[in-house]
Amino acid sequence: MAASETHRAIEAVWRIESARLIAGLARMVRDVGLAEELAQDALVAALEQWPASGVPDNPGAWLMAIAKRRAIDQLRRKERFNRKLEQLGHEQTQQETAAPELDAAVDDLGDDLLSLVFTACHPVLSTEARVALTLRLLGGLTTDEIARAFLVSESTVAQRIVRAKRTLATKRVPFEVPEGPELADRLSSVLEVIYLIFNEGYSATAGDDWMRPALCEDALRLGRILAASTLEKEPEVHGLVALMEIQASRSRARVGPTGEPILLLDQDRTRWDQLLIRRGLAALERAEALGGTPGPYTLQAALAACHARARTAQETDWVRIAALYEALNQLAPSPVVQLNRAVAVSMAFGATEGLELVDDLTSEPSLQAYHYLPSVRGDLLVKLGRHAEAREEFERAASLTRNGRERALLLERAAACVAESTARSS
Repeated sequence: MAASETHRAIEAVWRIESARLIAGLARMVRDVGLAEELAQDALVAALEQWPASGVPDNPGAWLMAIAKRRAIDQLRRKERFNRKLEQLGHEQTQQETAAPELDAAVDDLGDDLLSLVFTACHPVLSTEARVALTLRLLGGLTTDEIARAFLVSESTVAQRIVRAKRTLATKRVPFEVPEGPELADRLSSVLEVIYLIFNEGYSATAGDDWMRPALCEDALRLGRILAASTLEKEPEVHGLVALMEIQASRSRARVGPTGEPILLLDQDRTRWDQLLIRRGLAALERAEALGGTPGPYTLQAALAACHARARTAQETDWVRIAALYEALNQLAPSPVVQLNRAVAVSMAFGATEGLELVDDLTSEPSLQAYHYLPSVRGDLLVKLGRHAEAREEFERAASLTRNGRERALLLERAAACVAESTARSS
């Protein structure tokens, strides 16, 4: 195998195995920062050795064996870890003489990966730090890749990650899945981080790309890990997975030939991924079957399911969608939820009723810089034939968004309003 091919293979192996590797090592050394350093040492060893020796049959086991040796070397230098050293040395001896046992240890990831997710998403960290650390440790992304995904400098991301690992060590955050009452609070933080990652991939807040599919894939992978773990009895875990599966099913239809965004009602639904829709609906059924009051992710998944079940935009059950948004607003009040409900009301009962609800939100402080508010208002004004007012709203929305593709779409809609006004007056 040529050196370039080997390096590509190593990159692929690292993307697949890094989270497993770091999770297993973190369980041993109880320090995610040190675990990542040990994993990186194993990666360097692979880059040095595999071009000459070839990629091993079980690359994950090879990397874990190298990393464990480095862990033993580190612990050997610290007398206070002598007892742990003896344990690790015994494990290492067994693993080096019995490859099948090593494979089993590497594959027994459930608790380790779950503990790593809860550690990276610990509330003691800022939201930005949780997202960056999760993508680094569990997504296998480099600092540069995370920086490009969120359009911040590489040094900013690096500082967030370093500070996050230092905070976890200083606060002595345990490497474990919490139990009892603490689990609910910590789980909400984990789900929030995963959905933030998904949303940034699904509708990029800035830059020239409408979507960043790799982030959606990372979030989905994390969600599926949770759903297949000891958290399988948590309805909101399945609710979030359902929501992401259904939304991800539209990915191919959301972008045009030149990368331009295509809005939901204009999408070619034959391009929606039916496998992802079926997976999403099945996850929603599991969430609902577990009982209890539906949480915010389950309610949002039920909203997405209304669109997924409609063969055409005209068949969408907008009355049910409006009712679901009302339930969501009762559970988790938010001006954004109220804005989305206004859209549903306009589709179900007419643009006039929807515009009244939107107008009630125009003085809401938290929405003053939210570009969807003037965008929605412009759309309703177009439906009412008030094109001059609509143009102003679309132009204001374009000035507020940081996404280049979205800005271009909004300016096109503003130009269409001008053309329509001119045609009517001539």
